[in-house]
Amino acid sequence: MNLLEEDRNDIIKRLKRAEGQLRGLQAMIETGRECNDVLTQFAAANRALSRAGFRFFSATMEQCRLNPDVAEESGYTPEALETMFLRLR
Repeated sequence: MNLLEEDRNDIIKRLKRAEGQLRGLQAMIETGRECNDVLTQFAAANRALSRAGFRFFSATMEQCRLNPDVAEESGYTPEALETMFLRLR
């Protein structure tokens, strides 16, 4: 399914934020930062990536709702969508 430009831009922004957090994590580990600080950053990066994934899935679901025939032809059946959603857990 093709996402709306607004949705795509929001998801890319979220991914870039997560990318920055991952780079920050690398630097923290390289410089020997304290465990608590590093784990806090791991949690933040994990949340950011998870939120981007859920946002992507939400936008895909919205397109499926708006274009049910296209969704069905593309293999986005309710069962397939459920399987995709469960992968995000």
